Order: sequence, then C-alpha cells, then structure tokens
Amino acid sequence: MTQETQGFAEEPGAATTADGKGAADKAAPAPGAKEGAATDAADAATATAAEDLAEARKQLAERTTDLQRLQAEYQNYRKRVERDRVTVREIAVAALLENLLPVLDDIGRAREHEELTGGFKSVGESLETVVAKLGLQQFGKQGEPFDPQLHEALMHSYSADVDETTCVQILQPGYKIGERIIRPARVAVAEPEPGGSAAGDSSDEDAKGDGDSED
Repeated sequence: MTQETQGFAEEPGAATTADGKGAADKAAPAPGAKEGAATDAADAATATAAEDLAEARKQLAERTTDLQRLQAEYQNYRKRVERDRVTVREIAVAALLENLLPVLDDIGRAREHEELTGGFKSVGESLETVVAKLGLQQFGKQGEPFDPQLHEALMHSYSADVDETTCVQILQPGYKIGERIIRPARVAVAEPEPGGSAAGDSSDEDAKGDGDSED
C-alpha cells in the first residue's frame, strides 16, 4: 500500500522566507525611508528657491544701477542743454547790443554836457531801460584800480597821489552781460611816481640826521 504524506497546500505567490516573513512584507518600504525622501525633496526645493531669489536680487540691483545711471545722464543732458541755451542767448543779445554802444555813448556825452533834454532825453532814457532789461551792465569808475581784464588804458601818467596803477579818468564806460565783457572800459591811468618811496625814505633819514646833529 502506498502511504501518502499529508502536507499543507501552498498557494502560488505565497512563498515564505526562512525567518517566516512573507516576500510582500519584506518588499514594503519602512516609514523612516519615506520621511527621509520627503525631507531631501524639501531641502532641494528650498535650495532652488534660495538660488532663484539670489538671482532675482542680483538682476534687481543691476537694473537699479542702470536706471540710476540713465537718470544721471539725463540730468546732465538737461543741464548742458540749459547752459547752451543761455550761452546762445547771451551771444545773440551781445551781438545786438554791441551795435547800440555808439548810441549809448552819445547819450552819455549828451548827459555830461547837459544836452539830454526834451524828447531826446525821453528817448535816451527809454533806450537805456530796454538794454538794462536785456542784461546790459555798465562798469568803470574813476579811482578804481586798473584791471587789464576790465580796462583798456588809452592814456598813461605818473602821480604822487596814487599807490598803485589807478583809473584816474573814464574815457568810455565798459559794458558787459553777466560775466561776458562786450567792451572794456577805456580809461586814463596813473602810476605812482618812480622812486617816490625811495625819495620819501631819504627825506626821512635826512630829517632824522639833522635832528641828531642839533642834539
């Protein structure tokens, strides 16, 4: 008689390992592994966000610098245009007023000789008012020190009454617009007498010597 061995029927796919655990239980990931993977992903996302933020800040700083440079260039451009506009205006006005200087000289001479009367006086004063509004300024006064940038010496003399080269007579007044000289003042100048100081010193020494002799 043939004796059959009784055993447990094994279902397919239900293989067991030596320690008695199933293959399915062995393949399932542990809870700690899932948390570690999530943490790594979060760190990677944070690092990427930090890099993006740093790049954005860098680009913002560059754009801000460019904007500030453009603004400074625009301000300089406006100042240069305004300066050129004022210069062109002064040149045009100076060219116009230069042709009127002989008329102003005639008005001045007529005033000195008390001939500026009647209608001629009214016209002359109106003209002087108009040119003053255009910025024309007269300069040159008797007794002021001679300045070659402002004065043109037409006559020269020596005088004991001056300590430096001095304008002793204004032959023609000078005119300017702002700092632009249209015509220098034409003057007669006087210089201190040559050796005046030395002569004065000698006189003082002689007087002192006479006083010592009398003693």
